[in-house]
Amino acid sequence: MDAIVVEVTRGSVVESRHRVHAVAVQDGAVVAEAGDGALVAYMRSAAKPLQALPLARARGDLDDRDLAIASASHPGEAPHLEAVGALLVKAPADEVELECGAEGNPPRRVRHNCSGKHAGMLALCRAHGWPSEGYRLPDHPVQQACLLEVAVAADVPQAEIPTATDGCGVVTFALPLERIAFAFSRLERLDAGARVAAAMRRHPELIGAAAGADTRLMQLRAGWVAKGGAEGLLCACGPGGVGVALKSEDGSSRGLAAAAAAFLPLVGERVDELARSDVRNSRGEVVGEIRAQPL
Repeated sequence: MDAIVVEVTRGSVVESRHRVHAVAVQDGAVVAEAGDGALVAYMRSAAKPLQALPLARARGDLDDRDLAIASASHPGEAPHLEAVGALLVKAPADEVELECGAEGNPPRRVRHNCSGKHAGMLALCRAHGWPSEGYRLPDHPVQQACLLEVAVAADVPQAEIPTATDGCGVVTFALPLERIAFAFSRLERLDAGARVAAAMRRHPELIGAAAGADTRLMQLRAGWVAKGGAEGLLCACGPGGVGVALKSEDGSSRGLAAAAAAFLPLVGERVDELARSDVRNSRGEVVGEIRAQPL
């Protein structure tokens, strides 16, 4: 099956197209595929639920909100900042220790969309007595622990996983989409995975922006866990242990919701609410739409 094509129209004219590759894995086997399931992509922020696993095992004192914000790519609104602040207090750690850089207006480290993950990494340092300085660097025990989690989840030797520096300064991991989908299919069966997944389902509003495909999917369909990543990646796991990974070829996340709506029926889940979205101008007027071509 060819890749999913998401069209962006303005008036009656197709203004642009996004090609989205997608694969679904269940019980260790590919059960649906559109495009190239062997396409290699960096997991970027989609790895956060896996990166939160050693934290969940080490810190029984953390609640669902703590684990959700540690798995989040948040837009820096008040509820997100409150959750990050609470996790820093529990760590315990200070905002100045966050090594994610500063964002927002005025710029603050806590406003960075990965500050929850970084606060969780500081909490993991405290649990094991590791130095916090340089926790983002590849040789630090935190990043070695995260690499191990990804390797175990994807069933790929650590030495065979290409790594690079993510946008927030920590390590990111590259895998074929099929291996990423496989890892998500196993999320709730991994040690502490059910706890992280439950936290994300209970607090989808913390995981990303309100209009994000991951947050919306979790809000719309019970039993699903979803997490997006930079450069047009969307990963999810659903009832029955199905894992899915979608990657926009051009790195845009704009078509991911529509692509998911087109692909998920192949694994028995319809999410028609994601099938189209409006294109609006600066006046708020609807001037077009985003929709996937039928598979």
